[in-house]
Amino acid sequence: MRFSGPNYRRVLALQARNNIQYHAYIRQIRHSHPQDSPAMPGALKGIKVLDFSRILAGPFCSQILADYGADVIKVEQRLIGDETRSWQGKGEASHWEDSAGPTSFYFAAVNRNKRSLTLDLKQPEALEIVFELAKTSDVVLENFLPGAADRLGIGYERLSDLNPRLVYASISGYGSSGPYAKRAGYDAIAAAEGGLMHITGSPEGGPVRPGLGMTDMATGLYTHGAIMAALYSRDRTGEGQQISASLFETQISLLINVGADWLNRGVEGKRYGAAHPSIVPYNTWRCKDGQWLTVAANNDRQFRTLCERVGRPELAEDKRYATNANRVEHRALMDEVFEGTFRSKTREEWLRELDGSGLAHGPVNTIQKAFDHPQTKARDMVRPVEWDAVRSGQWQSIGPAVKFEKTRAATESRPPTLGEHTGEVLRGLGYPDAKIEDLRRRSIV
Repeated sequence: MRFSGPNYRRVLALQARNNIQYHAYIRQIRHSHPQDSPAMPGALKGIKVLDFSRILAGPFCSQILADYGADVIKVEQRLIGDETRSWQGKGEASHWEDSAGPTSFYFAAVNRNKRSLTLDLKQPEALEIVFELAKTSDVVLENFLPGAADRLGIGYERLSDLNPRLVYASISGYGSSGPYAKRAGYDAIAAAEGGLMHITGSPEGGPVRPGLGMTDMATGLYTHGAIMAALYSRDRTGEGQQISASLFETQISLLINVGADWLNRGVEGKRYGAAHPSIVPYNTWRCKDGQWLTVAANNDRQFRTLCERVGRPELAEDKRYATNANRVEHRALMDEVFEGTFRSKTREEWLRELDGSGLAHGPVNTIQKAFDHPQTKARDMVRPVEWDAVRSGQWQSIGPAVKFEKTRAATESRPPTLGEHTGEVLRGLGYPDAKIEDLRRRSIV
């Protein structure tokens, strides 16, 4: 690890005086400045993933695996590739070099650290390439409609015959069985049918889709965890298995407390805006300057602290607000009280009042302010990568959310251009250059 200035002087002093304190301080610096951690192989180095997935849930899953060191080979359709390559936002084209090929910031956000191989999976010779790759892969990830992979000849039964240790992960809209199994699934539809939209938005307004593909990404997270569990099981048993995940099942599972209320009490979920259904006060409020502030008082002690900090100690003595259960019953009165209270000062003034209180609180930030946040920088959540396809010459990548003490998650490899690694992957299978050119000429790769 490299040190400079006061860090270097303190390390030398501690190392000379006290070995225990020295190692504790090293750990502190590593956690505070993960970019200073020594380069070590990722936790999944040696794991090979054959990734047929597209859009968001699957690519988000495989990017996590790639960040942790897995070799992810992304199989894409010739000429077109993953659909998100064409999902450029308004005005985005001006940020890309003309030679960049089909790509977008959306695609780039979930496809770093991968290698792109283009194949026409309807061609027998392309299937032979898949079969050869499957023999040495640890994981296959796909999000075709249920049954489509089997029809293509790359389903679990076929590939597991070639490699019984294979972990085969399938993501779909509704799962591999049931009356909706054959339906196409998308994030917004799963959020609607799975109840999320019903409880999202203002009480006075209609249902609202969250600003991000939360159901898609949660499915990717579930699937990444399931793959890790299946790999661990394989280490014990020597056998792989198939995993089935779906957007719909993910969304049902995420209903958590709201779902438990319905299942056990018959209480229908409602829209509370930014408020919490079972904790009061736990909301966002507009301040004097028009800026928004979020504050949560999770228990009665915190409520008393909040009342003192906002200059309303008498509220804690009011029997209507003495307990959280009472405050939930009198939610409308509580909202009215705090709406008036927080409008009396600017957000910065309230932030100063609440600082050091122990209460969970913070500003409702724009995306710009979220990335300017000092904690974003301290935790290495933005990682620049050189990329000549971007006119600025640099791709600003969002860093991995989880930090490892020893096996740092890497983001050094930029997202691939379409088919960029086709030749490299085929040469790794023993294909001579002349054969690769012949496959290109016949539009197989």
